[in-house]
Amino acid sequence: MLALITGASSGIGRDMARKMASLGYDLALVARNKEGLEEVQSELLKKYPNIQIKILAKDLSNKESCYSLYEEIKDVDVLINNAGFGLFGRFKDTDLEKEINMINTNVTAYHILTKLYLKDMIEKNEGHILNVASIAGFMPGPLMSTYYATKNYVVSLTRAIHKELKKQKSNVKISLLCPGPVDTNFNNVANVEFKIPGLTSQYVAEYAIKNMLNGKFIIVPGTLIKIARMLNEVTPTAIVEEISYHMQTRKEKPKKQ
Repeated sequence: MLALITGASSGIGRDMARKMASLGYDLALVARNKEGLEEVQSELLKKYPNIQIKILAKDLSNKESCYSLYEEIKDVDVLINNAGFGLFGRFKDTDLEKEINMINTNVTAYHILTKLYLKDMIEKNEGHILNVASIAGFMPGPLMSTYYATKNYVVSLTRAIHKELKKQKSNVKISLLCPGPVDTNFNNVANVEFKIPGLTSQYVAEYAIKNMLNGKFIIVPGTLIKIARMLNEVTPTAIVEEISYHMQTRKEKPKKQ
């Protein structure tokens, strides 16, 4: 069996690769960071010498890289769309090119890969897709507006596909991972600190894989985030916006000596 994981060079993606390898899956690991991928490959092959691991250094913000990935890797049993990043700041101040790159990575790549691999899975009538979203996908996100909007897209798209698969009585399963803050390099890239404690990427990855393979649709790790999601369902939007605004703050830049 073959699992394709994007954003696999660090954080949740790397820990998902570790978990899937422990379950005996062959791996196709994708990220921009080739050295990071090589480190993951070396680590896992030492521990699991009987599996096959292919690494692909690709920038999925380029849609042609998404199409070429599909042409290179076929017969996927599990697709994990995990690549993505965020950006903190008021919308009028944030860098437009970075935001376009974020939309291409967090939305367009997910859309392309989900559609292409889903068609194959439906034809075989088997397979799992895990789209990594965020608790941010259920609410507006002032100060991280574009990131929250991209995750809203992933949540909405995945929910719609899930309903279509159920109506078709398909054996193909699609799942949606919606964690809160996780202690990964995401926070450094986004230049943000959250005011609630983060979970470890290992815990989130193992929790997600277990629930995905059991066919669970919406996967929310951590009791605090589960409660937050339930409260979000019954709280007026204006209050959710206010809470969201105060939930994250900019990382302090180190002072020059």
